[in-house]
Amino acid sequence: MAAVVLVATRLLRGSGSWGRSRLRFGPPAHRRFSSGGAYPNIPLSSPLPGVPKPVFATVDGQEKFETKVTTLDNGLRVASQNKFGQFCTVGILINSGSRYEAKYLSGIAHFLEKLAFSSTARFDSKDEILLTLEKHGGICDCQTSRDTTMYAVSADSKGLDTVVGLLADVVLQPRLTDEEVEMTRMAVQFELEDLNMRPDPEPLLTEMIHEAAYRENTVGLHRFCPAENIAKMSREVLHSYLRNYYTPDRMVLAGVGVEHQLLVECARKYLLGVQPAWGSVEAVDVDRSVAQYTGGIAKVERDMSNVSLGPTPIPELTHIMVGLESCSFLEEDFIPFAVLNMMMGGGGSFSAGGPGKGMFSRLYLNVLNRHHWMYNATSYHHSYEDTGLLCIHASADPRQVREMVEIITKEFILMGGTVDTVELERAKTQLTSMLMMNLESRPVIFEDVGRQVLATRSRKLPHELCTLIRNVKPEDVKRVASKMLRGKPAVAALGDLTNLPTYEHIQAALSSKDGRLPRTYRLFR
Repeated sequence: MAAVVLVATRLLRGSGSWGRSRLRFGPPAHRRFSSGGAYPNIPLSSPLPGVPKPVFATVDGQEKFETKVTTLDNGLRVASQNKFGQFCTVGILINSGSRYEAKYLSGIAHFLEKLAFSSTARFDSKDEILLTLEKHGGICDCQTSRDTTMYAVSADSKGLDTVVGLLADVVLQPRLTDEEVEMTRMAVQFELEDLNMRPDPEPLLTEMIHEAAYRENTVGLHRFCPAENIAKMSREVLHSYLRNYYTPDRMVLAGVGVEHQLLVECARKYLLGVQPAWGSVEAVDVDRSVAQYTGGIAKVERDMSNVSLGPTPIPELTHIMVGLESCSFLEEDFIPFAVLNMMMGGGGSFSAGGPGKGMFSRLYLNVLNRHHWMYNATSYHHSYEDTGLLCIHASADPRQVREMVEIITKEFILMGGTVDTVELERAKTQLTSMLMMNLESRPVIFEDVGRQVLATRSRKLPHELCTLIRNVKPEDVKRVASKMLRGKPAVAALGDLTNLPTYEHIQAALSSKDGRLPRTYRLFR
């Protein structure tokens, strides 16, 4: 006991070996940082002496730079949006697509998409084009939709002259050799087979709903090349189409991350006064048809039981898509329709939740959460310069198709009812955040600039769109939904259709007050 007291006393007094050690090393030293000696005792809240005053960016909701648009003498428009960074995205957008193929072989636009960036007057092969882009860290892509064809390149900004020259050559001087056309036939054939075999039927259903909604006109024409037309495609057929639709007045050269004046100079150098490979510069016969909404049904009876084999196969499902005519993206009602589409939301029953997934949208709350047997319920909004289509895609077991269709028709009827303020504000916030997040990406800005200038010759800036979204009121959503419900429905159905209600019954349900299908009675089941 005495020994313990002695040790404790020595520790407290600092005597003995411990005390001597502590006295020898002194108090613990402060850690010295690199800036500690230069600016001692200056708090972080005060500016450092001798350092230039920083200039901070201001956030006032207004872009300090607008989209600049210049029209060349031949009618071609040049549009650019400055964005700081080493790389730029430049491309040519053309008013060309499957909607303009009424007088031609269906599938030309699909073929041209696959033939893009092949050999040209200046480049002997696709490899040579890719090697040229590689010198500037570039990549290329071509996409066609029903009304627009887009050739795009992302590369180092210093290679702008090379990129624009290459794009001009690809668009106006393609060789379209017999070998390239044959290779494209094989690629298109493979894509059609893949389209019919893939587990996700959404691309095929989208094709079918357009076919039903716009029977044999404009956006209802086949986007994919029909199998019977593959062998008929030739250089002459493609040239006859290119002659009318690849003209300067139907094109926009768009760039993001480039100086506008430099882009205009490159456009004048490579796209002004150029003789295209098909000879004629002026269009002779352009289809200016306006989309005629017809409504109707498109059905494909198919065995979906073996669509996805493996250790965990997808169960056999029947897929239904029901749509109604909305409006074009040029109309004022486009924004309320976009908000309505976001409010409906939806998705797959097995998709993970989380912020921004729309788990509070109507199709989740009213459909997927209440009806466990439904595998999918998703809202889509397709919009064009003269029409639009709002549709709901749903999938379930073939035995429950009738019940599934009735649930969807009820949801359509509820669109024209009371709109809750909370759900409306949530949909508006989600739409705004989605818009702004997408516009963080340079290729998305490029597409937005190009498509808007192609359609309207100008561009609405993001803050203008956000203001329009904020101004949407519950009565706006109710008004556009009620107007939409007065039209005829378009229906697409894929799978086992034994229990599919008739088109007349679906139409009657969408005309009723509660969305119920007319009752059917059978003597024998």
